[in-house]
Amino acid sequence: MIIHQLGILARWQAIEAGLNVRVIDTQLQRGRWQALYRGVYATFTGQPSRQAVLWAAVLRAGPGSALGYHTAAELDALADRPSDPIHVIVTNSRRVSVAPGEYGDALPPIAIHYRTRLHEAIHPVRRPPRTRIEETTIDLTQLAPSLEEAMSWLTRACSKRLTTSSRLRVAMAARPKMRWRAELTDALRDVASGIHSALEWRYVRKVETPHGLPAGKRQARSQTGNRTRYLDNHYREFGVVVELDGRVAHPAEARWRDIHRDNASAAAGMTTLRYNWADIANHPCRVAAEIAAVLRGRGWTAPIRACCPTCTAPFS
Repeated sequence: MIIHQLGILARWQAIEAGLNVRVIDTQLQRGRWQALYRGVYATFTGQPSRQAVLWAAVLRAGPGSALGYHTAAELDALADRPSDPIHVIVTNSRRVSVAPGEYGDALPPIAIHYRTRLHEAIHPVRRPPRTRIEETTIDLTQLAPSLEEAMSWLTRACSKRLTTSSRLRVAMAARPKMRWRAELTDALRDVASGIHSALEWRYVRKVETPHGLPAGKRQARSQTGNRTRYLDNHYREFGVVVELDGRVAHPAEARWRDIHRDNASAAAGMTTLRYNWADIANHPCRVAAEIAAVLRGRGWTAPIRACCPTCTAPFS
């Protein structure tokens, strides 16, 4: 048990196993073990690893608990950085109170969440116990302050190949209540078509579709010599590529990489247009007009549409 838990042991586990808890007290008194959260101990000295701390947090919450939300996302590479606090989910038939004074400043706080049918949401084999990636992703959409951020969790999970849009749809259908259900269901259809980010989703929903532009191929594979590239939006029939850059900063290395990609596209007879987040978010009509002009020069003959009464694209 202790080996599989990276040397972390809870007092309740010792009692369940029929062990004499005085052994724990003796080891603590002699300095061979150390207390982490209340009733949870490291059977070693020295600084515990991040994984050991996560084990301690979930054991502090008691039997049947699991890591969830940003902490489960951290473990499964859905999130890019460690979560603080540590998010732990327990069944709503129990109540767990973790007081800030029961652990030292070296340990992160624990945030307790409650859920019905928790056992169905927990991954059957991954350790420390955590929610399944589909449950984690949907949980995070429900914590998101905006629909756009909620949608970004869906695209991130699928673009990292941690799950699929069909599995997320099944998990969403099993929930009786969900914020933005219709919108997120629509977003999953876009994700299934190859959209990999919230910016790409905004491009399709704010620029391409409402202005009547042809549908581009998402993440289209392009082979140049021995190098394989993936194009954000490829209008293959017209030899036009639209690349989207969601980075706030654009370091020199990334800028030169983009230039090399554009040069390779030009060598293959393709025209590349490149837009950032501000372009798509603040000037979707202008972007649509620019793309339409380039497509017309390559043979597109359909009229551009007005996305709303105040749209400037047809007249720009």
